[in-house]
Amino acid sequence: MTSAAPPFDVLTMGRVGIDLYPSRSDVPLAQIDTFHRFLGGSATNVAVAAARYGRRSAVITKVGTEGFGPYVHSALKRFGVDDRFVGEDETFKTPIVFCELHPPDHFPIIFYRQPKAPDLNIRLSDLDLPSIRDARVFWTTGTGLCEEPSRSATLGALKARGRRRFTVHDLDFRSMFWSSENDARPWQLRALGCATVAVGNRVEVAVAVGDAEPEEQAARLLQLGLELVFIKLGPEGTLVAWPGGMSRVEPTPVVVVNGLGAGDAFGGALCHGLLAGWSALKIAHFASAAGAYVAGQLACADAMPTEHEVGELLLRAPSAQYPSS
Repeated sequence: MTSAAPPFDVLTMGRVGIDLYPSRSDVPLAQIDTFHRFLGGSATNVAVAAARYGRRSAVITKVGTEGFGPYVHSALKRFGVDDRFVGEDETFKTPIVFCELHPPDHFPIIFYRQPKAPDLNIRLSDLDLPSIRDARVFWTTGTGLCEEPSRSATLGALKARGRRRFTVHDLDFRSMFWSSENDARPWQLRALGCATVAVGNRVEVAVAVGDAEPEEQAARLLQLGLELVFIKLGPEGTLVAWPGGMSRVEPTPVVVVNGLGAGDAFGGALCHGLLAGWSALKIAHFASAAGAYVAGQLACADAMPTEHEVGELLLRAPSAQYPSS
């Protein structure tokens, strides 16, 4: 691979998959006859979300050689995401993910990633390290640390990056991919030690730095040398912290349809805000609203909003005043 010029605004690394969502909600999978197909996977969704804001984005991942592989390539191109770093694995198939929809807060997920997903077969030798170093935002995930060779590739990419601003680590902890939380903790800490921004929910943060009140968790993360920390608190909003300060941001009200893509929408909006030079508080408000917008839709990647759509939602929200900068 050769280095891209000009640098990517947002370059993510991690999961890709095919999301199959039921056509009806509040019904168990056994009673579902039809499903809607969407592009999915956390790192992929973040790249798509960033592209919706006009950011030049790409994702580093792998697919299988079966029919879903070409679909991933075509979907990424349709969303305006560069697919040059989407490799092919000759052994394993592109993963499929099923979910059930039980709004407002219960969305069981079934991952078909056995015996292994192609995105966990990313090797350090597959990476275009100059593009990783040059990207304005580089995004890694906790799932990428759960198995080799993806773990070494993720840590090698972060090492090559050299903790350049903005290096974002999404804690992205999925218990089914790890033998235990104790197994995940040292690898998450190593990745955080190479990052400048951390994002995760309370459970994910607890895996890395222990259970505590969100403010104490944020303080522990900042002690690792991070410049910005975003802890997603669900219906309680978002805690954002930086050296010398922290604040809570109220959630943006929405009628929830499917909460699974909200975190990735938050991530794409976070990247957009970082590149725009916004304050930590403005990023948190905007990202929270972006997450709420997608939670009100069925799809993940297909539902990622534009800046105008997020702004409209913020204008309608009876929440704290949105910062101007």
